[in-house]
Amino acid sequence: MNDTKISTQNLNLFYGDVQALQDISFDMNEHSVTALIGPSGCGKSTFLRVINRMNDLIDSVKITGTVLYNGNNIYEGSFDVIALRKSIGMVFQKPNPFPMSIYDNVAYGPRIHGIRKKDELDSIVEKSIRQAALWDEVSDRLNTPALGLSGGQQQRLCIARVLAVEPDVILMDEPTSALDPISTAKIEDLINELKQMYTIIIVTHNMQQAGRISDVTGFFLNGVLVETGPTKDIFFNPKEKRTEDYISGRFG
Repeated sequence: MNDTKISTQNLNLFYGDVQALQDISFDMNEHSVTALIGPSGCGKSTFLRVINRMNDLIDSVKITGTVLYNGNNIYEGSFDVIALRKSIGMVFQKPNPFPMSIYDNVAYGPRIHGIRKKDELDSIVEKSIRQAALWDEVSDRLNTPALGLSGGQQQRLCIARVLAVEPDVILMDEPTSALDPISTAKIEDLINELKQMYTIIIVTHNMQQAGRISDVTGFFLNGVLVETGPTKDIFFNPKEKRTEDYISGRFG
């Protein structure tokens, strides 16, 4: 399939002797939103972190199988992890702006990647904040501390920070779980807009959210990918009884 952006094949992950992911094969398409659902501790966030090699930071982790990004195996020894994390950005559960100005938060990544000219940085900062649907709220206070923003604004700023390095894929680990309903709705609207330009993979506990924003859903249970498919099929016509039981609230 030409539109496959990320593909895992027979992926297994161990924390020491404990197997956290079992034999996961999953194709995720570009310019779409893939939602990962399932109960707490079932491997969703672990799987998400496999995609940009954030599990590398944990000593006891062992991974087998293949993870292809644009057809290249990201776990081959020579793969450039820094370039990978630039191309595959991550938005975390809790907003985590740096203790610096709104402007410097967004300019941070471009500066690390060698952009120094002020007019170029100004342009990137404005474009990224506009893309994150935050410009109208902060354009007159770019030099004030980012930590002074509300939780929902901080999360959109973190999205702007990811966008500033021109990623290809955006990973989101429960990006609205710490936010109020109005901020959540703004982030969901933003995700729908961003998928025109980016590939988005989101972990969510909120099944209504998965239903609203995703094109494809994968259901995880105890480290196993039980079922994947178009979101409407997973929610209204699942093939697996375990999926149906989870969606209908019989467990989880």
